Amino acid sequence: MPHMSARPLLEVRNLGLDFGSPRGRVHALRNVSLDVPAGQVVGIVGESGSGKSTLAYTVMGLLPENAQVTAGSIIFERRDLLTLTAQTRRSLMGDRLSMIFQDPMTALNPVRNIESQMIDIQHHEQRGRSEKRDRAVDMLKRVGIPDPQSRIGNYPHQFSGGMRQRICIAMALLVKPALLIADEPTTALDATLEVQIIHLLKDLQREIGCSILFVSHHLGVVAELCDHVAVMYAGEVVEQGAVRDIFHSPGHPYTRALLECDPGRIKQRTRNLPTIPGEVPSLLASKKGCIFHPRCPHAFDRCVHETPGEYRVAADQVARCHLLDRAGMVAA
Repeated sequence: MPHMSARPLLEVRNLGLDFGSPRGRVHALRNVSLDVPAGQVVGIVGESGSGKSTLAYTVMGLLPENAQVTAGSIIFERRDLLTLTAQTRRSLMGDRLSMIFQDPMTALNPVRNIESQMIDIQHHEQRGRSEKRDRAVDMLKRVGIPDPQSRIGNYPHQFSGGMRQRICIAMALLVKPALLIADEPTTALDATLEVQIIHLLKDLQREIGCSILFVSHHLGVVAELCDHVAVMYAGEVVEQGAVRDIFHSPGHPYTRALLECDPGRIKQRTRNLPTIPGEVPSLLASKKGCIFHPRCPHAFDRCVHETPGEYRVAADQVARCHLLDRAGMVAA
């Protein structure tokens, strides 16, 4: 793990998660560890199917019945969320922990107006209904909803996708959470709205002082918003560290391949976007060696048989790759 001086707000340690399926157990998360420091934004990046959203939902406790945490801990504010009673954990939701979901079209209740939903989200607050409404109107104004005083009475279908996502952000931040989890909140938006939402999140995060765990496949957004980044591949964290270090000096071949596929880095005009050869492996069976080795151009015999440990690439950067051992990097 990268070195953090103060104790992090969120500490995920050696987390394992399986899903039951007709074909056997799917090992969706394996030995996942990461920190979210207080007042910082940590991004999680990786291809589709790498486990980014699964990790976010595991932290929130929003898992289907066929999911089973098999190992590890999730320490939030010095308490292990996995050992709390269901009632105690629920009491943290919408209070200390809040979430922005991926699709603004389905995140809001279509048959209730925005006012009733924003008042309900404040159920932990010991305030009167009119005061809760005033706070909701103020938050809508801060996220850029025009004429919030009258529009708070509208229903979700009366807003555009971008406006709905702003409302979702307003609802998530209305309770002033210690940790906000954002699961690809800009995926359904066009590029212009995406930039606006990122700047909005950045401003509100600084104002409220919360931490954010930001899930995204968009590297440019992560570079803009995040302080730290964890790179996931096939259910494992293969590299993590400060955004500047990861983007300028990636230590893992998968991270380098991801960065090379970023359209924002392509300097010459082309009709063909670069891709990483091969496919994300099936997670049904236990895997030996490095999970990335079938697709890695630098793989050698050790990669096939031995799971790599963490090696320190920079002061706050670690990666799991045997090449770093060859290069003389120190084990973290």
